[in-house]
Amino acid sequence: MIFVTLGTQDKSFVRLLKAIDREIEKGTIKEKVIVQAGLTKYSSPNMEILDLVSEEQFDELVDKCDLLITHGGAGSILAGIKKNKKIIAAARLAKYKEHTNDHQKQIIKEFSNKGYIIEMRDFNQLGKLIEKSKTFKPKKFISNTKNMEKLITDYIEQENNISWYNKYREVLLYLVFGGLTTLINIISFYILRKFKIQMYISNVIAWIISVLFAFFTNKIFVFESRNKSTKDNIKEAISFFSFRILSLVFDIAFMYVMVQLLVVNEMISKVISNILVIILNYLFSKLFIFKKKEEK
Repeated sequence: MIFVTLGTQDKSFVRLLKAIDREIEKGTIKEKVIVQAGLTKYSSPNMEILDLVSEEQFDELVDKCDLLITHGGAGSILAGIKKNKKIIAAARLAKYKEHTNDHQKQIIKEFSNKGYIIEMRDFNQLGKLIEKSKTFKPKKFISNTKNMEKLITDYIEQENNISWYNKYREVLLYLVFGGLTTLINIISFYILRKFKIQMYISNVIAWIISVLFAFFTNKIFVFESRNKSTKDNIKEAISFFSFRILSLVFDIAFMYVMVQLLVVNEMISKVISNILVIILNYLFSKLFIFKKKEEK
């Protein structure tokens, strides 16, 4: 049996499944093929395609397979190496919008150079690589080879194969959209106050407008959380709004202390409050709401 795993990436990797399908049609692959496709949508009568599988089921499929074909996720590669499986690995590439960068190329190259796996660079060569795998003897994983993940990460860092932007992308985007959210909040608050609406009511309305903007920009652009199930989306939204209510309470309390007790200008107080709220909201979103799944 051949087990194909595409990990839990939210970006499609149809390119690999099409290559496997071609080899099945040509007769190169005669064994049963089971695919853990993650969020890649693909239909074929030639393969048994599963979406996400449990950790136990994943381990069981790795145990049973004669050949593991995988993307370049370090978790998936290590899962096969530890069980001394024959592995063909193909990198997700940014130019095909399969990943945000090409770091999987370096991960695969490193494992391949050490004799653990077979690297696939040209998808048209998959048939030849499958033939090669039949006589390939992978280097055995030694249990005291510690921190293989760290070795790969350090290699990528040292060689500058992860760009400065990709490394800090999440924080940079959060600051951009956090700044826009703050601007929307402050402008809304200012307009409402111009219409003589009471300060705390203005604060709440401005919060509602800005938090709606923040939810969708955080979900889609910053943390790239694209849950498919309605239940997960609802749970995420409830968590987001619950933590934003906490930051609203902080905002109101801070405004009360600054304006009523310390007699600081309303707009100055509002700007300072929003800076603190941005920091709080980032921590809430990062730690408790938009949790990315570990790449396998």
